[in-house]
Amino acid sequence: MVLSEDRTVFREELAGGSKWSHVVKRHDVLRIVDVRGRANVSALLFNRDLLLERYNMPDTLKAQYTAYLTRGRVLLSDMGRVLFSIVEDTCGWHDTLCGYSDGAQIAARFGKKRYQEARNDFHRNAHDNFLIELSKWGLGKADLGPCVNFFSKVVTDDIGKLVFVPGHSAQGAFVDLRAEMNVLVVLTAIPHPLDPVVTYEPRPVELIVYHAQAPSAEDECRRSRPEATRAFENTERFFQ
Repeated sequence: MVLSEDRTVFREELAGGSKWSHVVKRHDVLRIVDVRGRANVSALLFNRDLLLERYNMPDTLKAQYTAYLTRGRVLLSDMGRVLFSIVEDTCGWHDTLCGYSDGAQIAARFGKKRYQEARNDFHRNAHDNFLIELSKWGLGKADLGPCVNFFSKVVTDDIGKLVFVPGHSAQGAFVDLRAEMNVLVVLTAIPHPLDPVVTYEPRPVELIVYHAQAPSAEDECRRSRPEATRAFENTERFFQ
């Protein structure tokens, strides 16, 4: 879908290795675009109006009988409300299970490269990026939790081992996330923990926020599951 400029709130690029946070207002949409292909964007999500409320991975998955996210599914909070609805998705699979990297993991895989020697090309990790970004909103280590890894696909092999699927996301793939409340989004563009790539080369993404409409009673995400319908009703009560 081509976006008209009158609907676009802003757009910017999140460089590979970088971090970002923003409040996406209710019924606006955050589009994340894989600019070059093979991106991974890890995301933490919170209710901006009640920061104790945040993305709940187990409820999101079990309520929708799934282990991954794509169009038509919702991201539920730990209070039974909807944070985001996925209203468009050209990638088709986003990992929910594998978490994010920390400093030890990045150093073990890619070697140590510190700011003192490499300046802005030093090796960043998702854990530290998240903490820096969370601190801007009065949050900290206790607020770290399960994330969504957009553009990454992980499956199980014949013995149940989690296996990363290389090259899953193509250049230009995007996912549209409609906010059903005022959502604090914290992102970092760091390689997926299971990605077998041997060179530290985190990929950039484009971030676009645009105006949309409130979901109707016949909305695809709202009607996808009875649990989703109830979650929408719970969310609407929060704003009444």
